[in-house]
Amino acid sequence: MEINPAVTFKHDRTVMYAKRPKVLIVGAGLGGLTLGMILQKTDIPYEIIERASEVKPLGAGIVINCTVTPAFKQCGIYDEFVSISKALDTINISNEERGIEFVIADNEDPAKRYGTGSRLITRPKLYDLLLRQVPPERIHMSKKVLSTHQGGNGVLVRCADGSEYEGDILVGADGAYSAVRQNLYSQLNKDNRLPASDALPLPFTNVCLVGQTRPLTAAEFPDLEKANCQFYNTLSKDTPYAWMTLTTKENTVCFLVIQFLTTETSKDNDAFRNSEWGPEAAQAMSEEVRHFPIISGGSNGGEKLTLGDLFDLAPKEYMSKVMLEEKVFKTWYDCRTVLLGDACHKLNPSGGAGATNALHDAIVLANYIHALPDHPITDEIEAAFKAYQDERIKWVQSAFETSQTFRNMVDKGAKARITRFVMKNLPGWAFSKFEERMFSNRPQIYFLPRDETEVTMKPAYQPSLYAGRAKETTVTTTASASPAVAVV
Repeated sequence: MEINPAVTFKHDRTVMYAKRPKVLIVGAGLGGLTLGMILQKTDIPYEIIERASEVKPLGAGIVINCTVTPAFKQCGIYDEFVSISKALDTINISNEERGIEFVIADNEDPAKRYGTGSRLITRPKLYDLLLRQVPPERIHMSKKVLSTHQGGNGVLVRCADGSEYEGDILVGADGAYSAVRQNLYSQLNKDNRLPASDALPLPFTNVCLVGQTRPLTAAEFPDLEKANCQFYNTLSKDTPYAWMTLTTKENTVCFLVIQFLTTETSKDNDAFRNSEWGPEAAQAMSEEVRHFPIISGGSNGGEKLTLGDLFDLAPKEYMSKVMLEEKVFKTWYDCRTVLLGDACHKLNPSGGAGATNALHDAIVLANYIHALPDHPITDEIEAAFKAYQDERIKWVQSAFETSQTFRNMVDKGAKARITRFVMKNLPGWAFSKFEERMFSNRPQIYFLPRDETEVTMKPAYQPSLYAGRAKETTVTTTASASPAVAVV
């Protein structure tokens, strides 16, 4: 197959059969599925290519806030999302003596201000909800990407099983160690077009143990009786750890344990860098932290529960050890390839913004893809990708800084103590301003009916909300060939 012959040709849309660009999405994670869900509501053809052979219900809880719910309403999944999630209005910062240091909470009704409040949902439940919005025939499992190729005529993905996929646009939504990004950056590096910082390995300062228990009774964990999610973030004085517990709608308890790495312990964990999420690496870490105290909301014995009690109640295959890389890449796209979510920005989970920003990426990128004309040429596709990055980058940088603030709050040393002091003593008006900055970006899908919920805090201006498709009458362009890519 020849992706792009080195020729120049007339691109006359008045004589071409109307053809919407076909989108290949590599990665069936939350971001990839959200993009698929949105494209499913258009006339744009797409395919999702996933490396895994099956979906594993790994991970703990995900906080979905008001910045995502307008799009959920547009896609018709908000009511079901509410039914399988739990309202989250406070975060309790606690100590190893099970005392509450301070509480982070809304000062005003978030539904009135922003349309909805924040909710806690388990990753498996959110994944299943999004997965059901995409027809099964659109998702191709067990497809490990070996190579990607692009040029003026299209894109080609080759997989380890010998299968190939052709399209017009390639979206890399395949995580922090994205195969799409690696292929893209390899070519850019050969062409001396890759920024030096993008060629560096992903930095990491933490590792994390995540999981959730089986469904429990209130006798086993009293806080499960409470209607809202009970979120405790416990800070250790003498050990390089912080840990969180959250109650869910399914009467499970999610847990997340963060280990802050030193130079030496970073070396110990470096071999784990490229491994997949899974239970194999979790056992050793769980043994190190099982004596850490937690708050269950009960009295006497209930208050004396430890992380080990939760580990013993958790299916081992659902526990995993993960890397906490942190980086915002400079290069998000080139030619017909574009990156989404962790593939282009990896945020520390302390700020709870990683999944949210992947969903935001999908919304904005879908808007710009939908706005493309029929038979888009490479220059038009690149212009759409540039608009996507230009719109998203300031919000991603802000989320990155916020995640750094929350990471500093649970970290060790003087900076952490100062951050906790500031958060503990932050005036209500100042916290409201901080919250407004986090929640002002509430993107919507321009080609679906708008969510017109009345709010007192209007959302920030969203360029892609006005990206509509250009009229196609007698447009005739000369399509200059991008660097030729001959694929044999």
